[in-house]
Amino acid sequence: MAAGRTPSATAASFPPPPPCFDYRAAVLADTRAAAVAAGNPALAALVESGALVRVPRRRFGPVPAWRPPDFVEPEEVWILGTSHLSPDSVADVERVLRAVQPDNVVVELCRSRAGIMYVSTDASDEPLLKSNMFSLGGAKFFGAVNRSINLGGQSALALRLLLAVFSSKVSSGANRPFGEEFRAARKVSEDIGAQLVLGDRPIEITLERAWKSLTWDQKTKLVISLFRGITSTTDTPQEEKTAVSPYELYQKLSTSYPSLLQPLIHERDMFLAWSLKRSKAVNKSKTVVGVVGKGHMNGIVYALISDQGDLRFRDLVGRASSDTWVSSLIKGLVRDTIIGLVLWALYEQLQALL
Repeated sequence: MAAGRTPSATAASFPPPPPCFDYRAAVLADTRAAAVAAGNPALAALVESGALVRVPRRRFGPVPAWRPPDFVEPEEVWILGTSHLSPDSVADVERVLRAVQPDNVVVELCRSRAGIMYVSTDASDEPLLKSNMFSLGGAKFFGAVNRSINLGGQSALALRLLLAVFSSKVSSGANRPFGEEFRAARKVSEDIGAQLVLGDRPIEITLERAWKSLTWDQKTKLVISLFRGITSTTDTPQEEKTAVSPYELYQKLSTSYPSLLQPLIHERDMFLAWSLKRSKAVNKSKTVVGVVGKGHMNGIVYALISDQGDLRFRDLVGRASSDTWVSSLIKGLVRDTIIGLVLWALYEQLQALL
């Protein structure tokens, strides 16, 4: 794969939504008209709540000159905003997919997290870490580890392990398994014959770019903060424990470390928009439905309608480095291997305690 631009260059070429942008207002007329035409009260209710929007092809940005001539963007893109731990979102997914009958269903997952769609909801004795957006559980565990190292390096793997344990601990009060709406999307897609598309950027690349956006002081502070959160013995009352979605966790991290906002949220919004309208999987499709966390809707809609040809796969997954290959190799072998091995040992110990 060709080397892409650095994260900063990508940010400059396609900025995040301005504070005044409201995705509901931007596409409300088109969405209402389509919901009324469908004659489905349930869809209309979701539209009015802001959980469901429709972006027709005429609202997309101009066709980029570099796009292959035989590629045709979808006629319409529906986006359903969900809560990863809400039973209502499961019903919403089933209702929308059966009403819209899309050609493609794009979910906010990548290859490394696709196993979430196949987790059994009846296995109540399974460790919570296996239903976590960051965890590496599953039958092909070592394959997932190898993929994480190849795409993101040992530092990204170590950060992922820390976030997996941390997220598992702060969400220990959740009464429902994570990502049930994705399991519903898979099942309904199979029923209606729609193609299921993994639309999120690989988590390994996201965490690598996030790690590189921090200074060494910030990296140290972040790791220490996560360690403290994981090893804290403070007993939180059960009624105060709440489930934390990945988006909420990313937002909290970005508040303390503003440079994380771009790789953890804004770039992923752009990648999801790219998957919905420009990936090979949706070529010549009539209707595409995206199933994403509600927090991503504003950024995705903005990217869809404001894109001037900047949504390019290589720009959103490129790995930036200003070092020579020799210095990168030395730093990688020394720093990443040590960090990875230490945190892996910690993960194994903490997994037995949680």
